[in-house]
Amino acid sequence: MGKIIVTKIDGHTTSGRIVETEAYIAITDQASHTFGGKRTARNEHMYGAAGTSYVYICYGMHHLFNVVTNEIETPDAVLIRGVEPVKGINTMFDRSGKLKLDNTISKGPGNAAKVLGINKQHSGLNLLGNKIFIEDDGFVVDDKQIGISKRIGVEGAGKAALLPYRFYIKGNKYVSGTPNK
Repeated sequence: MGKIIVTKIDGHTTSGRIVETEAYIAITDQASHTFGGKRTARNEHMYGAAGTSYVYICYGMHHLFNVVTNEIETPDAVLIRGVEPVKGINTMFDRSGKLKLDNTISKGPGNAAKVLGINKQHSGLNLLGNKIFIEDDGFVVDDKQIGISKRIGVEGAGKAALLPYRFYIKGNKYVSGTPNK
């Protein structure tokens, strides 16, 4: 939380502060694409090394960006659900079709990936490279500022839908869903 995602795509640099995430746990998490050891061409990048990108298409149109977080063959990942725009805001306008900066430009995982220029072709990238990476600008989020709740949009995952694996910066206007206090 609070780190900066930077993208250098198609000659444009954009960045946003991570303000909302969701965790997905390998094999045992019914909400994970790897539940029960499922392995497909779609989720193969989740089985990569920590720091690998996993991008998939949701509802046939939204590209969702995840960061693989565990060792090779242990497919844990964190979905980036919301970012607060930092740099490249004019490019973000172009990518989103928005005419002015408001909180909808980059809240929600589909919008966050869209304004950063991330799509399915970026799945499998090493995030220690120079195309998409996460940097630390010294910003610190106090533990009291971090909200925790159940994940959003995984209601069909049984008991796993209720797990407290969503994290967000309280009160940040680029956080999707509720609660955000």
